[in-house]
Parts: sequence; structure tokens; C-alpha cells
Amino acid sequence: MNIEFTSNQKEFREEIRTWLSAHVPKKRLRSFDTAEGFEQHRNWERVLAKDNWGNVNWPEEYGGRGLDLISWLIFEEEYYRSDAPLRVSQNGISLLAPTIMEYGTEEQKTRFLPPMASGEEIWAQAWSEPGAGSDMAAIRTKAVKDGDHYIITGQKTWSSRAVFADWCFALVRTEDGSSRHKGLSKILVPLNSNGLTRRPIAQLDGDPGFAELFFDEVRVPVKNLLGPEHGGWGVAMSTAGFERGLLLRSPARFQSAAARLVKLYKSREKYLSSGIGEKVIQAWVDTERFCAATYQLVSRVEKGASISSESSANKLFWSEMDRQLHRTAMTIMGAQAELEEGLDSIDNGRWLDGYMFSLAGPIYAGTNEIQRNILAERVLGLPR
Repeated sequence: MNIEFTSNQKEFREEIRTWLSAHVPKKRLRSFDTAEGFEQHRNWERVLAKDNWGNVNWPEEYGGRGLDLISWLIFEEEYYRSDAPLRVSQNGISLLAPTIMEYGTEEQKTRFLPPMASGEEIWAQAWSEPGAGSDMAAIRTKAVKDGDHYIITGQKTWSSRAVFADWCFALVRTEDGSSRHKGLSKILVPLNSNGLTRRPIAQLDGDPGFAELFFDEVRVPVKNLLGPEHGGWGVAMSTAGFERGLLLRSPARFQSAAARLVKLYKSREKYLSSGIGEKVIQAWVDTERFCAATYQLVSRVEKGASISSESSANKLFWSEMDRQLHRTAMTIMGAQAELEEGLDSIDNGRWLDGYMFSLAGPIYAGTNEIQRNILAERVLGLPR
């Protein structure tokens, strides 16, 4: 696929590059899975929002620039090429925001999108439960209507960003006696609500990247219902489509990692076998393939096409590609990969952080086993 850019798109790219060169922090921020790092990343979101760079494809009235998805891809390419900080607002801007734009009321769009764009409100995802991980249809957390409020009781787990975030978007069961996909609703919940307790889940590095959420008769206004009552499964699948297929992982993120991998390999090539070089080449080729496929998909979406089973195929590809890329980097570095600081450390432990995160790729956003089942049934027509 030959990707050609217009003169306006080329000028836009230069504008982004110039702005990022002047504003990207010179010192690497701490992990946003720490209290200090979370606030550092929130402040970076504010810097982006001040000049409307945080969400270029959003409507202007909500804090964007009103540009198309191709422009968003161009922005992402320059963003990751500049080594800018990862986005702590990813759950909100990439997953929830498109769903609000599709299903939300005008009041909800005006209330939630601007503070999301500015970094004033950071969002967590509250879907998984102890007995409902990839199988979201097994959700048991209940929301009972009481006048103009819902009373939510239950537990969520593996809620990303929930330790320090301000809000969460929760999938709960609102229809008594319902089961599986029926009777679910998506509700927006402030994380400082009375009766809501957060319990951090420490990762291997000790940082709390996730949290358990305990809802003990938490009262939430009915106006925080997103989409139709009892119709939350369709709303959630819209969010899941964005998460798996398009907005959560732009190709630029992986292309940037592949470029770093090539540089790493060249710095140590004389110590390595030729087989390692082949893996580096394959990693680079795979990221370019994913980029071409994403541009093709975005072009179709811009013409009105919807994302269907392609989201599952994309999720399978990028998660396994990312894991293999980082595994190759770890092989190149050997024992030095485990050093996060000191004279012998490489990239201050950045490759190690990336590797550990890549291991979760085949699990979050729906396990790869689930994605294979979806493709087998919906694309290949195989029996369940």
C-alpha cells in the first residue's frame, strides 16, 4: 500500500513536530502507576490541552481540532517519534470518549468531554470482576434504581488507572433476574463516591497499576447512564471495538519501538548471532505492515465503514507483535536488561518496563484466545 500525504497533511506534520520539539519534557516522567508520576502525567495532559493537541480528531467544542483520523495517525507518528510521555488519559480519550460521542446525551458530552480533554478528569475502566474476566457476560455487580439514582453493589478487579483516577466507566447489571448479555448497563461513576473503596493491586515492579473496586451501596445519578438502560452490552462492545482495533494502540507506538530496537541491535551487532538480526528485521516489517493495515482501515472508516471482526484480528496482531519485539530486545541485552539504573543500565530500564507490559497484551482488551474464537465463528464460520 502506497501512502501519499497531501501538502496540508505535510504542513500539519511539521507543525506538530515543531510544537513537540519545544514542549516535550527533557527528563523522563515517573511511571503514572505512582502517585507522583500520575500527577506529572496529568500536568502533561494539561500542556497538550492548552494548545488543543491532546485530541486532534475531536470536535473543537469538546477540546479537539475537528480533524480526521488520518490527521490523528500523523499526530501519533510524530508524538511517539518525539519520545513524548505515554498518555495517562488513554482510557478516557481513546475508549470512553468515542462511546460518549456515539451514545451520550448532549448534556453528557458537554459535562464529560472537556475535562477529559484537559486532563482534569482521568478515567479508569471498571469491567472485569473476580468471576468475569474475559467473559464480561458473567458480570454480577448490580445497580438498582432508586428514584433518580442507581444504588450499585458489587466488586470490580483489574481496573486500570483506578488507584489514582477520578472516574470510572462501569458495566453493571440493572435488570433483576437477567443473565449473560441481557440486562447490563454502562454507568459513569465518580471514584470518590461514598461507599466506594479502592484496593491497589501491586505489579511485579511494586507499582499499583490496577485496583480492586468495592461498591457498597454506591449512589450514582441516573443521568450518568451511558446509552440505553439494559442495553449496555452493545455500548460496551462499541468501546471494546475501539480498544481492540483502532484507537488504543496506534501503529506509531510500535514503529517507535521498532526503530529503537534497530538502534539497539546495531550497537551490539558484533556480539550477536545472525538469527537475532532476522528477528529484528521481522519486528520492523511487522510494525510497517500494521501501519499500512491501520491506514487502510482508517480510510474505510472515514468513508463510513464500521469496525467489525477486524478489531479482533488487529488486537491479535499488535499484542503478539509487541510481545515478540520486546522479547527480542531482552535477548539482545541479556542480563543487562534487568538493570534500571547505573553505568551498565541500558535506556534506564525502559526496555524492561516495555517487556513486562507487553506480556499483558494478549490478556487485556479481551484475551487472544477469545479473539481467536470470535474470528473462527464470525469470519470463518466454524462451529462453536
